[in-house]
Amino acid sequence: MPNQASRRTFLRSGATLGALAGLGNLDFITRLAPVTAAETQLPQHALGLQPDVAPIVRLIEETSREDLLEVIAKRINGGLSYQTLLAALLLAGVKNVEPRPSVGHKFHSVLVVNSAHLASMASPDEYRWLPIFWALDYYKIAAARDVEERGDWVMEPVDERAVPSADKAAAEFTAAMDAWDDAAADAAIVGLARTAGANETYEHLFRYGMRDFRSIGHKAIYVANSLRTLNCIGWRHSEPVLRSLAYALLMHEGENPRDRNDSADVPYRKNLERVAKLQRAGASPPPAHLGKASTDSGATKELLTAIRHANNDDSCNLVSEQLTAGVPLQSIWDGLHLAAGELLMRQPGIASLHAVTTSNALRYAYETSGDEETRLLLTLQNAAFLPMFLNEMGGPEKVPAIRIDELAAGEGDAATPPTIDAIFNELGADRSRGAQLMLARLNATGDANEVINASRVLTFLKGNDAHDYKFSSAVLEDYYNVSPAWRDRYLASNAFNLNTATEPDNSLVERTRAAFTA
Repeated sequence: MPNQASRRTFLRSGATLGALAGLGNLDFITRLAPVTAAETQLPQHALGLQPDVAPIVRLIEETSREDLLEVIAKRINGGLSYQTLLAALLLAGVKNVEPRPSVGHKFHSVLVVNSAHLASMASPDEYRWLPIFWALDYYKIAAARDVEERGDWVMEPVDERAVPSADKAAAEFTAAMDAWDDAAADAAIVGLARTAGANETYEHLFRYGMRDFRSIGHKAIYVANSLRTLNCIGWRHSEPVLRSLAYALLMHEGENPRDRNDSADVPYRKNLERVAKLQRAGASPPPAHLGKASTDSGATKELLTAIRHANNDDSCNLVSEQLTAGVPLQSIWDGLHLAAGELLMRQPGIASLHAVTTSNALRYAYETSGDEETRLLLTLQNAAFLPMFLNEMGGPEKVPAIRIDELAAGEGDAATPPTIDAIFNELGADRSRGAQLMLARLNATGDANEVINASRVLTFLKGNDAHDYKFSSAVLEDYYNVSPAWRDRYLASNAFNLNTATEPDNSLVERTRAAFTA
């Protein structure tokens, strides 16, 4: 991973960032005590945060959007910690924003919390407040939309009489989720939150997050992002988060999905059968850290080709065959990440963007799960979802036939590679040309750190939407999950949707500066 010193050097070097000169306007943040890397991690012995989180949640809820940043800045100057603020931000969202009728749209105020946190962790100490302030502002926008659309929905109190005992919670949760029963699932997940640990609870949730394709991957994204945020703020805060999550995972339209064969549900049912067959044949994926395994470039290209045909049965059958034949899991996941990046190249937009972020969420679940069957299902479900994303985009006939393995590098060599300024300016004028320049620089230098850091800073300065944070956090993380032979090409493909140097600055940096200097 890029080291902290290189990020700090990059961000402070005006000579490297002519087109990003506005970065110097972030100097006001250095007047605060910086957020250290240690503060974004939960100590091993910690059971939760201090009891002042609830008042901070109320403060976020009750303060107007116009005043919130200044009010929170004063609290930070008075000692409010990063973890407490992050916890309060997440809890305000799950309490006040309903993940219906879609686990997206306004609910991005919850989904984006982990992405903002990831951006904070990857930033130099002195800049870590910016993504969190952006997410605070975005929450206020989403909460207002929730009032307009859903009549100011608020999570109801737990029905304590229905909460199962520790020995029954897991079975009752599984039964409720399989039956798509909101009330029973709400009570059962509370039982799990109170009596089981994170690992046991999320082994159940990984399965239901990938179960169906409704909300174009947001269910899987919410599972991964909620766990990652809870890992920072502490399991003590899990109960309302898990209640919101279970409610989101049961979102559906029409009659009970259990009683019909909807296209959103069919791949999972078929993949359960494929996994049973694979396990009988002795196919067993490694538990985590795929990157150290050997790779098979031919298998990766074969999977890319299959996904281009937009038939999820074919892609899942191929992955099953590859697993049976002993193809390294890293090569299969390379194919999945590259296919997502290729969809983004072919048609930048909401569907292809979520192909990338969903693959990131499923990969995180794979790396985290300790259950062999779940890991096989996650791999197969990603192989099913990507052709479904392509069909959401209009199908292979309606989408340009651009190939990630044929992306050509632009001009530049080891002596004079394209500059960071040239790349991100060109992306604002011609995405394809900018991606080629990025690939040329990556090929010439063998070092993606400056490209990644510039992209992250541009998200801070230019980002105006939750997707800017969600997408960039996923891409910049998965760069390191893809094999070295493919990762530069993966990053360049996703340049088709990264923020550029030519976009206007958002208003948040100026508002944050005003808040901290008031």
